[in-house]
This record gives sequence, C-alpha cells and structure tokens, in this order.
Amino acid sequence: MILNIVIGTLICVGIAVLLEKYVPLKLNPVISIVLWVAILGLGYSLYKSINGPVEFNKVKEARYAKVIENLKDIRSAELAYQEITGNFSGNFDSLVRFIDTAQYAIIERRDTSYADVEKNEAYGLGNDGGYYIEDIIIDTLGFSSVKDSLFGKTDRYKTMMNVPIEVADGAKFELKAGKYEKNGDYFSVFEAKVAKRVILIDQDKDLLYQEEQLVSVDGINGPSVKVGAMNDIDTSGNWPKGYDIPKEN
Repeated sequence: MILNIVIGTLICVGIAVLLEKYVPLKLNPVISIVLWVAILGLGYSLYKSINGPVEFNKVKEARYAKVIENLKDIRSAELAYQEITGNFSGNFDSLVRFIDTAQYAIIERRDTSYADVEKNEAYGLGNDGGYYIEDIIIDTLGFSSVKDSLFGKTDRYKTMMNVPIEVADGAKFELKAGKYEKNGDYFSVFEAKVAKRVILIDQDKDLLYQEEQLVSVDGINGPSVKVGAMNDIDTSGNWPKGYDIPKEN
C-alpha cells in the first residue's frame, strides 16, 4: 500500500511538471490545481499509512495496561476465593461479597513427636524409648481480612469487573468458572476476558483486524485479553512479561 502511494505521488508530480511545459498556458492553472490536490491527498494517505500504526500501537499499549491491571485484581480475588472455598467463582457479585466478608486464618505449624505406645508395647519397649510418631501441630492464631490483605485501604475490587476504557461504553469483563477434567481428576478453573474489539472499538478497523490475528512472543495473541482458562489448569494471563514490569515514576 505504501509503495503504491509513493509511486502514485511521483507520477502525479511528473505529470504536473510535464503539463506545465507542454499544455496551453490557459489550461495550466486548472489542471495544476487538480493535480496538486491529488498530490496532497496522496501525500496525506502516505503520512497516515506510516503514522497510523505508530499511533495505534501507542493507544493499544496504554489501554491494554489498564485492562491488565483489572485482570490481575480479578485473578487475586479468584485465588483467594479458591483458597478458602475450594472453587473459583463465575459471578462478580459473589466475588465482591466474598472480599467484603472473608477472612484468612493465621496459622502456626509446629513439629512434634511422641511415643508410639502401641508399637512399643508390642515389642516390649518402654514409653521412654523405642519408637516415636512424628507429627505436625497446626495452631490458629487469629484471622486476617481478605480485603485488607489483597487491596489494603482501597475499594478498587468493587469496580474490577468494569473494562477501564471510556470508549468501551460501560462494558464488563466476561467471567466464567467451572471444572476441568484431566487424567480422571477434576480441577476448579476460571477465565476472565474482554475482546480486543471492545478495547479498541474506536481505532482503525484494518489495524484492529491485524491485532486480532496477532501471533507474537512479545504481543497479546488472539482476539481477547484474558486471565485463566476454562480448558486448562492455568491462572496466568495471555499478556507478555513486559506488562508485569512496574512502571518507573
């Protein structure tokens, strides 16, 4: 496309020069204006074809970063939910209620041992020697709020389900949870995602289509930005590591 625009521009410039030399003087102004308008149009198209992808990438990366921050919060909430309940949640309302009320147990693990009375008696040994049983004692020292542990004094978990892009027009992340069977065992899984088409709804349609087809080690592959999976035991996101690097102030 860029090559065609460059060739077209050069042709128009060449024609304009030739016409100025060989076309009757009275026709020159009209033809020259038409040709220069065409040249300017082609030049603008060339500029957009070069600058368009650059601007698209800037917008894309900034919006993806915002979306990924919400997906990280969703993952943190889901992992806490799974740790305490044994399953993941497929409903944002229940997930928010859980964060508001749930508590982690603060425990202490201690190793201990004591005489194996039954075995010692069977072998005619006293309880002061012989065989011992190794054990672990777990003491509950108290409880800690899930909300405070994950989100501190903020309440951003209450809006983590919203796609944080103004042009997305109030869109929400799609959330699913269920069971995944592997080798005869069933595992709890979840997936939260949003389509790139929602995030980049106001961007160039051709560039958006190319982004949806993306296959790259340093990009977000596929048509969605997501965390978790319904068809695998996976709680990671589909974004590259660059989005996990803290930004410098």
